[in-house]
Amino acid sequence: MNHTELHPVAGLAPAGPPWLLKATVFSVMAVPAYLVLEPIGASANLPELLALGLFGLWTICTLLGLHDPVVFRHPGRAALLLLLLASCVSYAHLFAGLSGASTVGGRAAADRWMLLMVAAAGIAFVTTESVRTLKDAMVLVRWVLAGGTVCCLVALIQFTTHTNPVDWLKPIMVGFTDNNSGIAFQGRASLMRVSGTTMHPIELGVVSAMLLPLSIWRALYDRQGWKRLHWLVVGLFVLTNAMTVSRSGLIGLVIALVITVPFLPPVAKRWSLVLAPLGAAGLFVAVPGLIGTLFNTSTAGSSDSSIAYRTEDYPLVLRLVADRPWFGTGPGTWMPVKAIDVFDNEYLLVAVTMGVIGLVGLIAYLLVPALAALGAARNAADRQLGLLAAATAAAGFIATVASGTFDSLSFQTFALLVPFFIGLSGASWLMVKNQLDPRRTDPSRVDAGKVPWG
Repeated sequence: MNHTELHPVAGLAPAGPPWLLKATVFSVMAVPAYLVLEPIGASANLPELLALGLFGLWTICTLLGLHDPVVFRHPGRAALLLLLLASCVSYAHLFAGLSGASTVGGRAAADRWMLLMVAAAGIAFVTTESVRTLKDAMVLVRWVLAGGTVCCLVALIQFTTHTNPVDWLKPIMVGFTDNNSGIAFQGRASLMRVSGTTMHPIELGVVSAMLLPLSIWRALYDRQGWKRLHWLVVGLFVLTNAMTVSRSGLIGLVIALVITVPFLPPVAKRWSLVLAPLGAAGLFVAVPGLIGTLFNTSTAGSSDSSIAYRTEDYPLVLRLVADRPWFGTGPGTWMPVKAIDVFDNEYLLVAVTMGVIGLVGLIAYLLVPALAALGAARNAADRQLGLLAAATAAAGFIATVASGTFDSLSFQTFALLVPFFIGLSGASWLMVKNQLDPRRTDPSRVDAGKVPWG
């Protein structure tokens, strides 16, 4: 057995990711988060309900002593727990009546935030603790990329026909209703931006960039299926990113390539230098006006109204943070009446709603797993494992940068994809740690990391 295929704590190969986790990561990308069970509310979308089920299963197994999560500790999990703790403190501060946003609507918004954090924890914990080998990682990556492919195909239909295939899904999902929080189409210059199954074109641009490095890893190393189809999926993610006509998506694409290319096999690295300019030329030919629109929106500077709205937020944020610097107004409680007061920046939004402790927690939540995965990529003895860790790191850095360009955690596809990468960061970090510390495969520790759902 290859040493990268060993249990990160003991020398056993587990059964692999559970079906509930596979269904969850697929639905995160394939099922719109704005289709909800109306009696329950905005948190009752299918991906979040499945993720909450994951957390419940993980908690029950841990409390009954069927599973020991301590042996799976990694930097990303510590960062997640820090944000969860900050959320709990700010939440308690709100419900104690110490926050000005302690209204019925404010408390309901805080409840939704806490449910999202619990759902994120479920995805992150179970991903790390069930992905023990590269084979496990490949199985789970196939599922998230399958969901991403569905999302991209929906976007392609939207872009070429100006019809929304999500409308075909609504009659099938009995009991679910559209809460009107999604924007399928949005004009920019001469083009129509699309969102696929996400809530907004910006969100689609960011998540497609986050998944691109994983799709390259899968195309290079997956021995199942048709190889050319895997590479078609890679191209589909690039095309979808362009169809969003999003600065955030374009920046994400650049970050993905900068982080991933150095870890590619030599032949693939040389091909990337050829295919990048050819791909740009192909987009120019296939979609007239696309490259020009992307260039104009990327160089508009302060003359662009969307950029002006973002910079005008700063004085208001400073005043609100000065009023409640430590705990904020309560998680998720900023509900502006005027569109100009919407914070298109997750760091500003969290600084207002959760104060300094929340801002520190958010930065750690996004950045620490990315740094841990990058460190794992640099130290991996196996090229395949190194590229997996690099792809995970790239997604984390994209999420970190993009959160400064839109209120990212208000968009649930992004918000539930990030913990998947946190869990994958932990899994790759543990596999590399296993390579560097052979004592972790001591047979006397065989039962330490047993997972009852595997």
